[in-house]
Amino acid sequence: MARKYFGTDGIRGLANGDKLTPELAMKIGMAAGKRFVRGEHRNRVVIGKDTRRSGYMIETALTAGFTAVGMDVYLLGPMPTPAVAMLTRSLRADLGVMISASHNPYDDNGIKLFRPDGYKLSDEVEADIERLIDGDSRSLLAHGMQIGRAHRDEEARTRYIEYAKRTLPRNIDLSGLRVVLDCANGAAYKVAPIALWELGAEVITIGVEPDGYNINHKVGSTAPEAVSAKVREMRADIGIALDGDADRVIIIDEKGNVVDGDQFMAVIAESWLQREMLQGGGIVATVMSNLGLERYLSSLGLTLERTQVGDRYVLEAMRAKGFNVGGEQSGHIILSDFTTTGDGLVAALQLLSVLKQQERPVSEICSRFAKVPQLLRSVKFKAGKPLEHKQVIAAIADAQAMLGQGGRLVVRASGTEPVIRVMGEADDAALVSTVVGQIEAAILDVA
Repeated sequence: MARKYFGTDGIRGLANGDKLTPELAMKIGMAAGKRFVRGEHRNRVVIGKDTRRSGYMIETALTAGFTAVGMDVYLLGPMPTPAVAMLTRSLRADLGVMISASHNPYDDNGIKLFRPDGYKLSDEVEADIERLIDGDSRSLLAHGMQIGRAHRDEEARTRYIEYAKRTLPRNIDLSGLRVVLDCANGAAYKVAPIALWELGAEVITIGVEPDGYNINHKVGSTAPEAVSAKVREMRADIGIALDGDADRVIIIDEKGNVVDGDQFMAVIAESWLQREMLQGGGIVATVMSNLGLERYLSSLGLTLERTQVGDRYVLEAMRAKGFNVGGEQSGHIILSDFTTTGDGLVAALQLLSVLKQQERPVSEICSRFAKVPQLLRSVKFKAGKPLEHKQVIAAIADAQAMLGQGGRLVVRASGTEPVIRVMGEADDAALVSTVVGQIEAAILDVA
């Protein structure tokens, strides 16, 4: 379905660029507000944001739009994306909004919308909102006493902290653990350290001094070198790196090595299987997850259901087929017993509970399988549609033939930037390097 404003994860772009402006934000507030006005009660929307400077501008514009169509606005301030989803349900809001561009640089921003049940919007509802955005805005306006009002919710942070803490098993606390926590100078810079400290951990923080411009800059899950160095320096038991909106998490073991989402999901799947919590007979992951994960789960009698890349597709498969654990190699971990979206803090707490129960180092706990050689390259292009070019199509077909039945090849366009992702995987690392290189060269040749 071709869409004008919405992408794969809400609306995202350069703040005050061609796509994301205060004018558009106000129209989004009016359109989305009108779409979700329901019943005779005072309709309400909750709005959270990360720490980008442009968040103030977009928050104000959205507030104007929502109040103009008759919605009361609850401003949450800096808050993780999963917290907004949870608070949308908890506060019985008619709509939830997160202002964030996730792991992107500070000058980007975005708008994510959540239904009253805390799930992201369907393509059909997004299409409805787009039609309202481009329609007659005056016809959407409320009048007189129906105009909405706005106020800041000072208790929201405490609500989310207590909620996150309750996801830890009752007989577990984190006393005795030294944890390095990197909040990426982003949305979780207040709530995550408090939650871990209140659970008993010794918390060493980095990335907790946002200035509006340093979100994700050399910190967080996309730059794990910072937390890795701090773990080694402080001789910590574990490092936890969140991204800008805290729906993604990367773990660092006590040696400073990165643990990716595949190993993370393997740990949770086995733990929940042993605790008789796992549903669906396996987990859901994307086509990017390593073949080693699939083989490991099979050894436990579990399945791996694969989807296209994107946490929304993982969640759709989980809901449709009855799974309660899913995620992406990049660190989006969805535990649907607790959340309706990826939650970096809640996922980390599940791993910390295993660490406490087993009393073994992270390097042992998070080495469940040997990874099959896998190579991922992001190939930037300037314009056009390289994947539709006959030269690239031929290169992909040749690569698949070379890999045969024992390997996997995934070539896809990014939904948020002009990049082609090329992933090859097989037991022969040299072969993987060759086929990925051939496809990369073909894309660069035509783009």
